[in-house]
Amino acid sequence: MTLLTLPFHYPFMVRAAIAALAVGVLCAGMGTFVILRRLAFIGDGIAHASFAGIVIAYLRGSNYYVGASAVAVLTALGIGFVHRRGRISMDTSIGVLFTGAFALGVFLMSRQSNYAVDLESFLFGNILAVQPSDVVMILALAFVVALALFVLYRGLLCTTFDPIVAQACGIRSGMYEYVLLVLVALTVIIGIQSVGIVLVAALLVTPAAAAYQLTKRFAPMFGLSMAFGAVSSLGGLYLSYYARGSSGATIVLFTTVLFFVALAIRSVRQSAARRTIHVSSPALSK
Repeated sequence: MTLLTLPFHYPFMVRAAIAALAVGVLCAGMGTFVILRRLAFIGDGIAHASFAGIVIAYLRGSNYYVGASAVAVLTALGIGFVHRRGRISMDTSIGVLFTGAFALGVFLMSRQSNYAVDLESFLFGNILAVQPSDVVMILALAFVVALALFVLYRGLLCTTFDPIVAQACGIRSGMYEYVLLVLVALTVIIGIQSVGIVLVAALLVTPAAAAYQLTKRFAPMFGLSMAFGAVSSLGGLYLSYYARGSSGATIVLFTTVLFFVALAIRSVRQSAARRTIHVSSPALSK
């Protein structure tokens, strides 16, 4: 019991645990839609695009996360616009927009002779350094995204599985696509604080990919994904405390291990099912 409670003797670990839990659950929940829509690349793309917003906020003396959020949302809307109006595949649209935004950030940064912002905390995350104001911001954004998911759940679900049928039923699939992209952008910004730009895509994709190995039904997959996100975030935070390693990297490694465990369980299930069919086959029993 002492091993479980010892980290929470420190206020910074309590704040980190709250932030990690919120980020893990939210990213994993949104990741369900990302996986089913085959948009695994979008988390990485929007995360890198947000770098331009961080640089612009630094130059203007503004809050870094406000700048990152603004650029991330604009990039997400741009991806949807190019995809739908330009009739370009989603992955191509993501590649064009995120590399352009990221290059803008690098260009602006290269023009500064004394760039003092700590880039490492944005690239790799530093959840142990979250302040009470950061926790409030994370929880507020998480609440907004979760509320939007609750209100728009039916439309998002229908357009995820069959946008053409959804359109025929009167559901505006284009609008829901833009909404989903914006929600993913906000989720990515929330995750940057915990695991950073480089690793946030893993937290968005891997728990949902692990859940997908165990079930193909949406509701169980959604619940399992969020459970995996919560376990990965808190478990990774615990391991990083005792291993004295990077919290963001440890969280991602934890969820990666969960993915391979789920993959192994799926393999065992399939092998057992094949053996059952082989034994019970009438042709073979003769």
